Amino acid sequence: MSTEDKTTKSNANTRVLVTGAGGFIGHHLVNALVERGFWVRGVDIKEPEFEPSIAHEFELLDLRRWENCLRACEDIDHVYNLAANMGGIGFISSNKAEIMHDNVLINIHMLEAARERGVSRYLYTSSACIYPMYRQNDADCAGLKEEEAYPADAEDGYGWEKLFSERQCSHYWEDHGLETRIVRFHNIFGPLGTWEGGREKSPAAMCRKLAEAGPGDEIEIWGDGEQTRSYCYIDDCVEGLLRIMESDHREPINLGQDRMLSINELVTIISDIAGKEIKRRYDPSKPQGVRGRNSDNTKLREVLGWVPQISLERGLEQTYAWIAEQVERKRLR
Repeated sequence: MSTEDKTTKSNANTRVLVTGAGGFIGHHLVNALVERGFWVRGVDIKEPEFEPSIAHEFELLDLRRWENCLRACEDIDHVYNLAANMGGIGFISSNKAEIMHDNVLINIHMLEAARERGVSRYLYTSSACIYPMYRQNDADCAGLKEEEAYPADAEDGYGWEKLFSERQCSHYWEDHGLETRIVRFHNIFGPLGTWEGGREKSPAAMCRKLAEAGPGDEIEIWGDGEQTRSYCYIDDCVEGLLRIMESDHREPINLGQDRMLSINELVTIISDIAGKEIKRRYDPSKPQGVRGRNSDNTKLREVLGWVPQISLERGLEQTYAWIAEQVERKRLR
């Protein structure tokens, strides 16, 4: 029996729950877990939008409700809790009460249900939005280190909710012995993600705008385009999640690329991929988020001996091709 066969056989004995399995990252994670031989239950309030789930079970459950969290965690060994009400900067800046209400309920209920059901390992997906605003006022900012989350000044609404839930995970380990893992995402992108409607992130939004534009057309950019971010492709994100879950690291850890660039540079890369020359119109009245944000991957490298491998250009090529296809399909309806 090959090493791969032995691993698959071992994985088959582990029953995994992925919440948020109808969403972008959750759907990709389900695929990777099933391909590696795990038994997977997917849970969400919606099914995946662009292709069917291959989870062994998929249940439509509202995890704001306690009884649904108990049901989701029944006979489960490992939980990846990705369920959240969230979106791009336009959505999270104008729906703070809804986001905090929904996500705190989901996360508190899921932790307690996991404890009651005897789950052995629990991974919580947090966000770079937990980092202090005072460290992100400059477009040319330093990468954010995990220990720099405090003194706390998280992004209002979504960031504070994520930081609170991180603390809950840590206390469930301290008080109840639940093996928790905490991952801080830095701008994950790729195919099969939201690309229109207001909840999309900046790579998807820019891919859509370029796909819809004709030669010489004008696209809108929020702010002056000089705000900076780093972006991590979905395949690297999933690989990182699997590695972190299997690690012994219980403290929060960044998962993202550490290559920082401006929104203007992002648009230029996508324009080159699309083969389109476009004009840019800037709107300073639109939400922009922090001025600069980048991941420091020192701890990720130390803990896993691994960092994301897929270049931004390669990831954007795949993402643009998929979004351009969606735009064309919508046009032909």
